[in-house]
Amino acid sequence: MRTVEQMKRSEDGSSSRPRKRALAKFPLNNPIQVIKIEWSLIYCVESVSRMARPKSEDKRNAILAAAAQVIAEQGLGAPTARIAKVAGVAEGTLFTYFESKDVLLNELYLDIKSDMREVMMAAYPKSESVEKRARYVWQQYVDWGVAFPDKRRAVTQLAVSDRLSEQTRAIGLEAFADVSEMMETSIASGVLRDQPPAFVAAIMGSLADTTMEFIERDPAQAGRYRDAGFEAFWHAVAKT
Repeated sequence: MRTVEQMKRSEDGSSSRPRKRALAKFPLNNPIQVIKIEWSLIYCVESVSRMARPKSEDKRNAILAAAAQVIAEQGLGAPTARIAKVAGVAEGTLFTYFESKDVLLNELYLDIKSDMREVMMAAYPKSESVEKRARYVWQQYVDWGVAFPDKRRAVTQLAVSDRLSEQTRAIGLEAFADVSEMMETSIASGVLRDQPPAFVAAIMGSLADTTMEFIERDPAQAGRYRDAGFEAFWHAVAKT
């Protein structure tokens, strides 16, 4: 039976030989080689630290807000470097939160749609007449668009872009399922003209954009333009 001292000597000897062999592969008598190894170790530690660092919701929101602003100004071809600069982060940080520009655009679309739903559907008058429900959706959308022009312009461009996935579009539509159901049942019952729901939505969007542009030019006449815009939309889609 080995003594404790023998076991310790055995462990010390067995552990020292591999270490010496490993160190022999990296001769440290060259100062430049030592510096390279030190920098490599520092880089590895910093990389692991960045990967382990929890993501900030505030930083993610800042990137999305910057993306909406830059896309509204420059279009979907705006560089991610510009988006990162407006957000106040490094471009590498942007890709930490969104692995590609397409991912960023899809997430931005869904984020804006979520904002729109909160505003437009929070108090949706489901039991009212079709005209009152349509007027409510119109007014909420126009008010939201005037309050957040960058988001409105960004989502308008995203909606007609080929950068959105089919899954993203489906999720965006699902957020307004009550409105889609209203349009379908109203067409079936003869309240609305028999037009594809997408066409009706396009008419609404076009007239709403015109309404919002006039409100931005002359805010004092906001109520007048909002009501006139809805009347034009209603006469275009409703059976009289």
